[in-house]
Amino acid sequence: MIRRDSRFEMVGSVQTGEAFLDSIAQGQPAFDIAVLGWKLSDMDGGMVLSELQRRKLCARIVIFSNDHDVAILKQCVHLGVQGFCYQFEDPCILFETLIAVAHGRICVPYVDVSKINESPLSRLTPRERELLTVLADGWTNLQIATRTGISENTVKYHLKNLYDKLDVRNRAMAVGLFASEKSRGSQRSS
Repeated sequence: MIRRDSRFEMVGSVQTGEAFLDSIAQGQPAFDIAVLGWKLSDMDGGMVLSELQRRKLCARIVIFSNDHDVAILKQCVHLGVQGFCYQFEDPCILFETLIAVAHGRICVPYVDVSKINESPLSRLTPRERELLTVLADGWTNLQIATRTGISENTVKYHLKNLYDKLDVRNRAMAVGLFASEKSRGSQRSS
């Protein structure tokens, strides 16, 4: 598609995220914009974008995704992508995105930008955040009940609500999500 459009010159292609990262590190091929599929054989686009940041490599990237998951779009925006479009959209959308990015613009599908930084934890009440913190510290239900002055059944009720809000099934998944969000937050602030 890109080769057939006279506004663009295709200078190369690679099949894996690692090959793409290696080509950027070596400065080969020289390009203005890279179109990167979200799902690659060895990693996803988010991993490539993260690795670009980690290695301090610069490239203008347009993610071309076949997955209509808003979380992917949000992740890409967090990781500094310059363009994003879906494979099922009209091809002219890809071309318009490429032109916008070539002119120094950021071009992504509409998403409520006030929600870009929203995480599952942002939906929790202060009490639920407190409960999640003590879970992460390894407290048992009995310890939580004793130290907060509520019954163990009430603790279980609160935990069920917490798990529902976080869309997890158990304590380990909730603590894992908490740790993941905490580390993302510290990366954003550094």
